[in-house]
Amino acid sequence: MTMIQPIQIGPVRIAAPVILAPMTGVSDLPFRRLVRRFGSGLNVTEMIASPAAIRETRQSVQKAAWDPIEEPVSMQLVGCEPEQMGEAAKLNEDRGAAIIDINMGCPVRKVVNGDAGSALMRDIPLASALIEATVKAVSVPVTVKMRMGWCHDSLNAPELARIAEDLGAKMITVHGRTRNQMYKGQADWAFVRSVKDAVSIPVIVNGDICGPDDALTALEQSGADGVMIGRGAYGKPWLLAQVMASLTGQTVPEDPSIEQQYHIITEHYRDMLNHYGTQTAVNLMRKHIGWYTKGLPGSAEFRNGVNQIADPKEVLDRLERFYAPWAARGAA
Repeated sequence: MTMIQPIQIGPVRIAAPVILAPMTGVSDLPFRRLVRRFGSGLNVTEMIASPAAIRETRQSVQKAAWDPIEEPVSMQLVGCEPEQMGEAAKLNEDRGAAIIDINMGCPVRKVVNGDAGSALMRDIPLASALIEATVKAVSVPVTVKMRMGWCHDSLNAPELARIAEDLGAKMITVHGRTRNQMYKGQADWAFVRSVKDAVSIPVIVNGDICGPDDALTALEQSGADGVMIGRGAYGKPWLLAQVMASLTGQTVPEDPSIEQQYHIITEHYRDMLNHYGTQTAVNLMRKHIGWYTKGLPGSAEFRNGVNQIADPKEVLDRLERFYAPWAARGAA
């Protein structure tokens, strides 16, 4: 039975390394707050573009917002200019980041076309310069998230991880896919062992971890020190707590009842409205409603209707009506 041990990321101790992945448009403050309330070892913010962080755009400030219950919090930066990355890292350290994470894994075309994200795996000298500039700019630990490589002909994660460690990085996370795979196929957890063997700092395995069994298998195959959970937590902010319990030998909590899930989704909705204001919250919350309600009777029809509605009060009324039969059963 694979159990996880606490890990040290520089001076930061993570008691149970089950980490919420940085997910653009998903792992914002309202979602991270929910996840942390159930339980998570570490939360990572959405990816923040370093030029935007320096200009302190409204969006970058929103992405860097965090709640004291999340401490320690890791802020993720993406960029392709060393000086800018250093400056952005310093700004986020001043905002309270306990860890600065560098994104070298994002496969999205918009990011890659700017020579950032996983494009850096094709340019090791630039990747090295970014890591070095970031480490030198801050006194908090710097971590790096990467993929296996750009494509299957160039699986250079072990080499990049070794360079990152030599430059002072304190942890490596590897998503078990190449950039060219995007999110297709299966994550190759066993490949991550080659990265684990290349460095002496903690290594985290990421990709396709959707429950306690996946986490266990990923750890066994990779030999990693912890797991990072991304898309598996869509509509399930309680998932990380379940994985943590499983990997630390505790009783795994049940999924919340449907009635409890209704209260979670409405609380999430209200928190989004407070954080973003009406229009952005209503738009962003549509995908969350889709994930929360998936698989429930009549959910596809419900989603099709509710996704057309712009008034949050009406959305909340529809949610109440949709979940009412389960609430009635709970009361009975």
